[in-house]
Amino acid sequence: MTRGELIWSPADDAWANSAIGRFAASRGLGSLAELTDWSVDDIDGFWAAATEFCGMRWFDRPTAVREGDSMPGVRWFPGGRLNYADQALAAATSTPDQLAVTAYSQTRDRVDLTWSELADAVARCAAGLRTLGVAEGDRVVAYAPNIPETLVAFLATASLGAVWSSCAPEFGVRSVADRLAQIEPVVLVTVDGYGYGSKQIDRREHVAEIVAELPTLRNVVHVPYLFPDEALPAPAGAGAPAIVTWEQLLAEPAPLAATPMAADHPLYVLFSSGTTGLPKAIVHGHGGIVAEHLKVLTLHHDMGPADRFFWFTTTGWMMWNYNVSGLLVGATIVLFDGDPGAPSLDTLWNVAAESATTVFGTSASFVMACRKAGVVPPASLKETLRQVGSTGSPLPADGFRWIVDTLGVNVASIAGGTDVCTAFIGSSAVQPVRAGELGGRLLGCRVEAFTPEGTPCAVGETGELVVTAPMPSMPVGFWNDADGSRYRAAYFEDFPGVWRHGDWITFQEDGSCVISGRSDATLNRGGVRLGTSDFYAVVEGFDEIADSLVVHLEDTTDAGGLGELVLFVTLTPGAELTDDLRTAIRRALARELSPRHTPDAIEAVPTIPRTLSGKKLELPVKRILGGADPESVASRDSLADPASLDYFAAR
Repeated sequence: MTRGELIWSPADDAWANSAIGRFAASRGLGSLAELTDWSVDDIDGFWAAATEFCGMRWFDRPTAVREGDSMPGVRWFPGGRLNYADQALAAATSTPDQLAVTAYSQTRDRVDLTWSELADAVARCAAGLRTLGVAEGDRVVAYAPNIPETLVAFLATASLGAVWSSCAPEFGVRSVADRLAQIEPVVLVTVDGYGYGSKQIDRREHVAEIVAELPTLRNVVHVPYLFPDEALPAPAGAGAPAIVTWEQLLAEPAPLAATPMAADHPLYVLFSSGTTGLPKAIVHGHGGIVAEHLKVLTLHHDMGPADRFFWFTTTGWMMWNYNVSGLLVGATIVLFDGDPGAPSLDTLWNVAAESATTVFGTSASFVMACRKAGVVPPASLKETLRQVGSTGSPLPADGFRWIVDTLGVNVASIAGGTDVCTAFIGSSAVQPVRAGELGGRLLGCRVEAFTPEGTPCAVGETGELVVTAPMPSMPVGFWNDADGSRYRAAYFEDFPGVWRHGDWITFQEDGSCVISGRSDATLNRGGVRLGTSDFYAVVEGFDEIADSLVVHLEDTTDAGGLGELVLFVTLTPGAELTDDLRTAIRRALARELSPRHTPDAIEAVPTIPRTLSGKKLELPVKRILGGADPESVASRDSLADPASLDYFAAR
C-alpha cells in the first residue's frame, strides 16, 4: 500500500508536555510504541494506572480491575461504586465560577453556564425527577436537541441511578418509537420544535404521536424551545401521562448528590442506526464509560480543564455522549443546535472561533464539503485550535490535507462506534500525521486485522477489524437480552471470543492504519477486493462530484462473472454529468485502483442516502436494487433525507 505523505509533525517537546508522555514516563516507558504494547499486554495494570492517572473518582474502590478474561462475559471493576454525574460535576467544587457549557442555537440566543450553575440545575432537575417518582433503574428519555436542558436532564438522570436514552428531534415518529419503546421509559423530556437554519420545524404533532407509542410514560417534561410562550397540548385518553414544564421540574433547589452505583449499572442506552430491522438497544455502564472516556480524552485528545471541546453532533449519535464527556476532564464543552450549512459552511468554524475551541470534531463528509466549497476558517481560530477530529466515515487524504493547509493543526481521524461509545483507532498529540492514515491503535485497544479464517493478517494486508482483548466500554449487554444471545450474535459469531466490528483495516509496520469501508459492502470484482472508501476518495476528488455511493450487484447466474458495478453521484452546483466526466472518472478509477473497478454505469441522483449520523447506506441501496421492498430494508425516519431512497426504489 502506498503510504500517505507526512503533512504534520508534533513539536519537539510534545512528548514531555503532553498527558500521554507524562503518563508513559510515570510507568518508566520511553516511547508511544512501548506504552501501546504495555496497554494491551498488561490489561489490568494499564487500566489501574490509567484510571488513577486520569483521576477516576470512586465512592468505593473496586476489588479488582476485572473478573474474567474471555469475551463476552468480562466484568469490569467488581466491587467498585461510582457515578458518572459525580465525575462530570467534580469541577463545580474546585472551579465553580469557571465556564462549563457554552451553547449555540439557531432557535434562541447563546446560553452559558458556569460549573456552579450547571450543578445547581442538575440538582434541581434530579429533585424534580425524584418528585415524579423516578427511581434507580427507571428509564428517562429525551426527544430533544443538543441544548443545555438535554445535558442537565441526562446528568440528573445519571445522578439518580436511572437510565438515560435520547433521540434527536430530526428523527421521525417510527424511528423514535422503535428505539424508546424497547426500554419502557417512565419520563419523556421533549421540545416542541426547533430551528434549522431559516426553517422552523414544529414537532408538536410528532410529540403527541410518540407519547401514544410509549404506554409506560407517567410524565412528559416540556422544554419550551421553538414556541416559548405556548403550552404543549395535553395527551388524550385515560391514563395519559401528565405534562410538567421544564421550569416546574427545576422549581425547587436541592443539594447536589450522586447515588453510588456499581460499575456495570446501566448509565445509558444507545441505539444502532436501525437502517435494517429494529435498532439494537446497546447498554453502557457507569464504570466502563467513565474509564474509557477519561482515557481517550485525557491521553489521546490531550484535554484538561483549560480546553474547550466542540464536536458537532445531534443527541441521536454517540458523539453527543463523547462530547458531553468533556466534562469528565473538567473541560468546557461547546454545544451547537442547528444547520451546520446555514447560512453557509462557515457556521461551525465561526462558532469554534467565537468559543475559543481548542479541540473541534465533525464528520468526514462535512470536512470534504468545506474543502469542495473553498471554505477559509477564521484566522483567529488558529490562535486557539490545536486539533480537528473527524469520524463517521473514513476521511480521504484530501480532507487531511485541507485541514492542515487551512489550519495547520493535528488531524485526529478516529474510528470506533456506538457499540463501544468510543474509538478503537485514532491518534495523539505525539504522533505525526500522514494524509489518509489513522495513527494506530488507541491505548487499551488490542485491535488486529484478521483473515476470513481468523488468523492475523500480515503487515500491509487488508483484513477484518477485530478486537482480541476486552475493553471497559464494551456493552454491559443489550436491553431485554437476558441470556446474552443477541449480544453474542452481533459481535462474536464469526470469530469465537473475538469482537468482529465489520470494517476493513490495513496496518503498516509502524502501527498506523487505513480503514477502507464496511467489510459487508466490499467491492469484489473477479477476486479483487476493494473497500468502498478507496473508491470514494478517487471519485469525490473531482470538483464536479459532491457525494457518491457505489454498489456491486453480483451476477448470481455466472460464477465467473464480474457482476455490475454501479456508481451514483450527486453533483456540485452548476456541474453536469457529461460523457467526458464519466470517462474521466472511469480512467481515474482504473489508474488509481484497478481496471476491474471501473463502473459499468454512472448515474446522477438527487441525494446520496445517509443515516442521521452521516453513514452511507450502501447495503440497503444494494438490496433495493436487487428487488427488495425499500420499506423492509431501511427505516426512512433514520435517514438524513427520508426521500433519498426514492430514486433507487424507482430505478
